[in-house]
Amino acid sequence: MSKNYAREGMRKKHSARHDTNGASIEASSDDIEGLRADGLVRRLRPEKLHVRFLPGTAPEGPVASRCYTLTHSDATGDLFLTIGPQHDREQISGWYTRLMRDEVLAEWIAEEDSPVLHVHCHVSGGLIFGSAGWRYTIFRRELPLVLESFYFGDWRLFEMHPMLDRAAILVHFHATQSRYDREESWGVLADYR
Repeated sequence: MSKNYAREGMRKKHSARHDTNGASIEASSDDIEGLRADGLVRRLRPEKLHVRFLPGTAPEGPVASRCYTLTHSDATGDLFLTIGPQHDREQISGWYTRLMRDEVLAEWIAEEDSPVLHVHCHVSGGLIFGSAGWRYTIFRRELPLVLESFYFGDWRLFEMHPMLDRAAILVHFHATQSRYDREESWGVLADYR
């Protein structure tokens, strides 16, 4: 299966299931295997990614005022990505998520010549599960999956705005300990497609 065919297959599948009223986007196993065979999906298991658009957010853009809220289920391995004009506070308000604080928030911010994807990870501070060093290590290990989820889940945006492939990624690790409270450059989005 060629890369173009795989992308076209996903495009057709997604456009048939695309809904800006909170519906999930699902891919068939044939689509997923084709993408894996072509190297388009590395760590992500697309059948585990559930994407929801908040009202007022179109899949094609705009890039400005576009935020991502990503959570997951430890029990099932499912990933839940909400794309909207602000972060989905309801998605991260449950007691388990508030205790674990393992959500990842991101937003597009216009800087100088092009937009930059700012990603935020809560490493320490407040009541959370796990030490700062352990959490920092896990966030760093899982960030490629997170970034791949953003790219795959918001594929229409990247298709309509190909210049975003070259957009820089700046990850903010928020911690009360200075050694973990830092910003890191994580390359460009094309590295995670």
